[in-house]
Amino acid sequence: MKKAWTVVSVLMVLLGTVLVALGSSSTPAADADLGAFNTAFRDVILKMDSAGTVALWAEDGVSLLPDTAPMVGKQAIARFMDSVTKDLAGYHVTKEEIDWKDMRISGEWASEWGIVHQEVMPPGERPPIEVYGRIALVLHKEPGGWKIEQEMWNSGPKP
Repeated sequence: MKKAWTVVSVLMVLLGTVLVALGSSSTPAADADLGAFNTAFRDVILKMDSAGTVALWAEDGVSLLPDTAPMVGKQAIARFMDSVTKDLAGYHVTKEEIDWKDMRISGEWASEWGIVHQEVMPPGERPPIEVYGRIALVLHKEPGGWKIEQEMWNSGPKP
């Protein structure tokens, strides 16, 4: 059971955060830019790409996972990703669906939350692991694009 929670924790880190934005002043270009970030976010999860995931984080980003102390800073998040992915050899994410809700953009800040459904295939003949939950992100626009400032997720029932 602990291994299943470890898998869930890693996958949700790949996912991600609590988002609070100051109002909403979105434009079609800003919406498309945030959409591109969300696509990249989904892609690194599907690839289980730890380095790609860490690249989406701000240097001072904070990840808040269930039953885990807050991880503060990109380096702490990278260490966590490295330590957990070592135990996931042979696992593959086969489905990553996030139904993003209430996406808000205000200048250089954005927030969004979503409903998550993931499917992970363990090695061997074991059945797939299905994960349902909710994610919230606070993002900041940096010269290289949107970066995760805060992430929070929790598990939830199958809709």
